[in-house]
Amino acid sequence: MLLHEFLERSAERLPGKTALVAGANRLTFGEIDTQANRLAGVLRGCGVGYRDRVAVLLDNSAEAVVSIWGILKADAVFVVLNPTIKADKLSYILNNCRTSALITSRSRLQLSLEAAASAPSIRAIVTTQGRTQEGGDTATVSFPVIGWEESLAAAGDSAPGRRAIDIDLASLIYTSGTTGNPKGVMLTHRNMVSASTSITTYLENVEDDIVLSVLPLSFDYGLYQMIMTAQFGGTLILEKSFLYPYAVTTLLKKERATGFPIVPTMSAIILQLEKLREERFPDLRYITNTAAALPLSHIRGLQAVFPGARIYSMYGLTECKRVSYLPPEELDRRPTSVGRGMPNEQVYLVDDDGRVVTEPGVAGELVVRGANVMQGYWELPEETGRMLRPGPYPWEKVLYTGDLFRMDEEGFLYFISRKDDIIKSRGEKVSPKEVESVLYEHPAVLEAAVVGVPDEILGEAVKAYVVLREGAAATDREIIAHCMRHLEDFMVPKQVEFRDSLPKTSSGKITKKGLRGPATKG
Repeated sequence: MLLHEFLERSAERLPGKTALVAGANRLTFGEIDTQANRLAGVLRGCGVGYRDRVAVLLDNSAEAVVSIWGILKADAVFVVLNPTIKADKLSYILNNCRTSALITSRSRLQLSLEAAASAPSIRAIVTTQGRTQEGGDTATVSFPVIGWEESLAAAGDSAPGRRAIDIDLASLIYTSGTTGNPKGVMLTHRNMVSASTSITTYLENVEDDIVLSVLPLSFDYGLYQMIMTAQFGGTLILEKSFLYPYAVTTLLKKERATGFPIVPTMSAIILQLEKLREERFPDLRYITNTAAALPLSHIRGLQAVFPGARIYSMYGLTECKRVSYLPPEELDRRPTSVGRGMPNEQVYLVDDDGRVVTEPGVAGELVVRGANVMQGYWELPEETGRMLRPGPYPWEKVLYTGDLFRMDEEGFLYFISRKDDIIKSRGEKVSPKEVESVLYEHPAVLEAAVVGVPDEILGEAVKAYVVLREGAAATDREIIAHCMRHLEDFMVPKQVEFRDSLPKTSSGKITKKGLRGPATKG
């Protein structure tokens, strides 16, 4: 089965049902399917073909949803990018996966043109929010810049012919790499169909479900809300952000949402809304949480605010989407557990020698086996080899997550720590190397090291340790402002600590082992 058949089957069965509410837009399954067919025709007309990559640089919107489905219908691979991406990273990704086309908004067109000018694979840019006139900011590129409304209006309603099969790539999802450059997680139609089916199975989704999501579509947790609602024929209420929490919770009640995916940052904000405790949400059936474990106080607080909702604590990583979930009836008994492996998946722990850990309570690296496991990292065989290793059968690969867990006698998982130093903040993976590279660009910085420190709201907060050049001066605010100009918002350090020196190995390499001690220079 191909991923976009979820949309097509719901459009055939429920053509007039509201599938998406995004701002002022309310689209039915039939309307989304038709618009996606038209976009697929537009992309084909621009030379986009089987297995080509198409990037989407849009806020959460109706156009973003149509773009993803349209790219799949064109037999291409979608690459959804964080809306706050900077020019350097955008250029890197466009070149890394040799993107054929880019769909973006008028407000991001200049950024897109600058990045695309150095990406020879780009054949076209499709821009929403109005047609771009000839000349001006498009004069420096050789490819066409096409207006969304005009191009879709002129396209046919029928889906183009397809060549893709379920082992073809459906998506590349870029995450931070240990080298500092983003790496593209390769996911096939089969990978994504399997993950979505497993999740909707344990959430017991039905077509009456209405899911309200403020999570960006560039975050796989947000992306799968769109995929899953199309699969079970439900409605997705798509908001751009959680910047105005009262407005979101009002919408939650107004639209009679039954599902509400959150991350711990959101739960912390929700529990500070005193007026919310006076409200009632009788339609809300479940709340899901991933990215980082919910503190026990958050769990209790959410239960008080949403007494009728079942709370699912989950764990996952982009390389396989989801690993485990804790059945809500186990929440009071095992509040610190992230549950057991989800349907159609096996999980186990291994020690440092690769032997399966059989004794309860003993730490080991978590290994995932299932159809949801990625195919690897785009054109990174060495990094792929570290994550995907031989499984029980000679022909298969299993995913070594790099995360340490313990497992109790009933198979419930408890997270311990990460084996590498990748920081997971607000549900996003942050490469310390990438942040350090930006810090070193500041003229006052001599040495820099970045680590994750525990944070009740963020899971982990990004913290920078900095040594200034002799005679140079800089404040923590100046360092943070510098990072804000060059990094996506979730990567910007929340804390900066100045040191006289950083600890080093005998070979002179900076080591981070002793960095969480008291500051020596303020």
